Amino acid sequence: MSSKPPSYFRQHIFFCLNQRANGEASCGDHQAEAAFAHCKKQVHEAGLSGKGQVRVNKAGCLDRCAGGPVAVVYPEETWYTYVDLKDIDEIVESHLKQGKVVERLLLSPEVGR
Repeated sequence: MSSKPPSYFRQHIFFCLNQRANGEASCGDHQAEAAFAHCKKQVHEAGLSGKGQVRVNKAGCLDRCAGGPVAVVYPEETWYTYVDLKDIDEIVESHLKQGKVVERLLLSPEVGR
């Protein structure tokens, strides 16, 4: 039995940046691009970026539009919704830095599109 090699990154956080042209709800309606940029900056400033650490990624539709804006942290499969940049700061500090889920920002499992 072979062992799995270590992952290049410890965690990924994906931000849905999808913007729908047809008027349907989308994360892009809620300043998701600004939240992504802020998270990327916070992760870098906290010394969490780079090999073996955290990667902040852009994503298209993650199909959880009704709870938007959304972000998901892997490999934990932890789904978040957020309101402002202070929420992003809390996710970075608590989850990405300390490994503690931010319970108040969790996206309910039944929320879909």
